[in-house]
Amino acid sequence: MTTLPAAPIVAEEHWTTRAVPGDEVRLFLYEKFVPSADGTRGAAGTILFVHGSSMASQPTFDLHVPGVPDQSAMEWFARQGFDTWCVDMEGYGRSSKHRDVNSDISNGADDLEAASAYIMATRDCGPLLVYGISSGALRAALFAERHPERVKRLALDAFVWTGEDSPTLEQRRKRLPEFIGVNRRPIDRSTVRGIFERDHPGTADDAVVEAFADAILALDDSMPNGTYIDMCSKLPVVAPERVTVPTIIMRGQFDGIASFEDLVRFFTLLPNPDKQFVVMPGIAHASFQQKNFRLAFQVLHAFFMQQEPAYRA
Repeated sequence: MTTLPAAPIVAEEHWTTRAVPGDEVRLFLYEKFVPSADGTRGAAGTILFVHGSSMASQPTFDLHVPGVPDQSAMEWFARQGFDTWCVDMEGYGRSSKHRDVNSDISNGADDLEAASAYIMATRDCGPLLVYGISSGALRAALFAERHPERVKRLALDAFVWTGEDSPTLEQRRKRLPEFIGVNRRPIDRSTVRGIFERDHPGTADDAVVEAFADAILALDDSMPNGTYIDMCSKLPVVAPERVTVPTIIMRGQFDGIASFEDLVRFFTLLPNPDKQFVVMPGIAHASFQQKNFRLAFQVLHAFFMQQEPAYRA
């Protein structure tokens, strides 16, 4: 693995819109890259990171923790030569929150359609390298179903297919009537801590968890319920037979969002032979905030950098 010299990382904020009946959704996008000598960017490719249910994009992918180098996934991948992007889904972070919607998984895939169109037009780049985590993985997979021509490689981390034998969803379903009743649920510091306590306590450093909570709560005091409702009562929302792009399933050793068998069945049905299933030791649900986050980075980097096959049957 070759890391670029310690050149300054450039950060840029972007906005795009998505038309909806009688209204418009504004989406916030964030970009980080290391410019080359001639001012270009993204020689290794363009990554779109897709966040999960309980946090916006920047806390997830551009987290900074004193004393923990390389915690920001966007900066780490920017130094490997990628042009890195993330987007706040509708209802999260700095994107629109005014509509009377719960921002479900399909709505998130619509957001990715708008975000990808903006990125590809603005940077004149080809298909994107797409990484999604948790419900972000469901959004990313549904987007890849709808627009395979825009996805070069797809990484699904902390993914769930049918939800069968999922310890996390078994507990979450007990609150389904509460989630259905309102579009948003309140969050606080204990909500964020619970993400790291529910599967296997000790997989994340306290300083990282607290910094993560600080970053999340600086942007939001509530989160949309749509992805929770979908994951508790509407799975499967993705058909593996229709995910035709090269795909990796990234599974944390202790992640309770899906059973191992559920993911293997999904993996088996993926039609593209360019596919991988990786179990990441010592990792629970939030891969990029775990003690072993560099392992997750390396797994993803290897997949995104994989050479295209010279022969296809």
